[in-house]
Amino acid sequence: MTRLFGTDGVRGTAGTPPLDRPTIRRLGAALARALSESGGEVRILAGRDTRESGPWIERELAYGIASQGGTLVSAGVIPTPAIAYLTRRHGYAVGVVISASHNPFEDNGIKVFLGSGEKFSASQEARIEAIVDDDSWQVPAGDARAVVTADLVDDYLDHVALMLPADLRSVPARVAVDCANGATSAVAPLLFRRLAIEASFVGVDPDGRNINLGCGSTAPHMLARTVVDGGFALGVAYDGDGDRAIFVDESGRIVDGDAVMLMCATQMKREGRLKRDTVAATVMSNLGLEVALREAGIDMIRSAVGDKYVMDEMLKRGLSLGGEQSGHIIFAEHLFTGDGLATSLAVLRVMASTGRTLGQLASDLTTYPQVLLNLRVARKVDLDSVPAIAAVVSAVESRLSGQGRLLVRYSGTEPLLRVMLEGRSEPDIRRWGQEIIDAARQHLGAA
Repeated sequence: MTRLFGTDGVRGTAGTPPLDRPTIRRLGAALARALSESGGEVRILAGRDTRESGPWIERELAYGIASQGGTLVSAGVIPTPAIAYLTRRHGYAVGVVISASHNPFEDNGIKVFLGSGEKFSASQEARIEAIVDDDSWQVPAGDARAVVTADLVDDYLDHVALMLPADLRSVPARVAVDCANGATSAVAPLLFRRLAIEASFVGVDPDGRNINLGCGSTAPHMLARTVVDGGFALGVAYDGDGDRAIFVDESGRIVDGDAVMLMCATQMKREGRLKRDTVAATVMSNLGLEVALREAGIDMIRSAVGDKYVMDEMLKRGLSLGGEQSGHIIFAEHLFTGDGLATSLAVLRVMASTGRTLGQLASDLTTYPQVLLNLRVARKVDLDSVPAIAAVVSAVESRLSGQGRLLVRYSGTEPLLRVMLEGRSEPDIRRWGQEIIDAARQHLGAA
């Protein structure tokens, strides 16, 4: 069977399989065919980030959908979480986002949300792939035309604004905001202006190619300089599609998703909003978060990496808060997907409620030294099937002996082997991690 969907939708280089024109058309047609099996009108809402390939991918997808009797309506350049919300709000069958998140402009992707606002499940993705593989039908030839558009951003902003109650909007915090030249470029200024929050913006001049280029959540150091030089109370950086946020405190220090989850969880518990007094995180969250939450009387459960896996745990356990170290934070009372703008308002809410600075709030988290190492591999094979690699991994686990954590996994979106270690001594865990990388390079080959 053709494998199209990865950890976060269909992802690749725009113009090459699986993001070439014929495959995109067939994917759109397969999506419409799958939806028509349930009966009812096949209406699909789409949004995209600022990549130059976004408009033509949207047109080809719309063509495929229309070929099977469906309709695609475009909300234009808009954050991923906006599509998750608006799909449900306006009764669309599904929502589609055309984005490659934090990746460079050459890449793009297609991810799908259910009418409920949740991401497609693995079984639903497999059904689409099976229809794509079915040779008994074809997409008719023709030219892709302009798509129908709808201006829905105000509905989304009304919903996001609820994250910061009116009585807490007077927090005297000047905010520096980095929009990564991405999907939040036009939307974030509207939100902050609507809430009368004093903010200064960078990364708001997209040209189709500068998305995530030296800016945004994966490169927050420019924002850190902006915060310090401008005397801002905090900074927030979004990724290309606006579903994650990384913060900078008043001293220019990076504040990641673990620290945000801790401050939000403790505040939500005080307010009686933290269901089951439990937070869902991933295997990548620092051991220090688990310890700090436990000391606050809050449990933490871990999922696989990926916000959709966090969401699955939250739905299964009835939780109200979950997220990733990378900045995807899910507030179930808002949406079942990460939302950078909502996370910004949640942090401002904690600051306003406690009277503490972001730096003071972040200092509640004491992190264990953590090392992240990546190796671009020529092939992905089961590491347990390579005795030389498995032996090194086992030896490192023995050295940690309950005083740290080791995670070795492949990236779901790139040909990368990722090695993460936590422990008491950074030099030790860095050396041990390099031993695993060296063994993998020798036996897997480097791409």
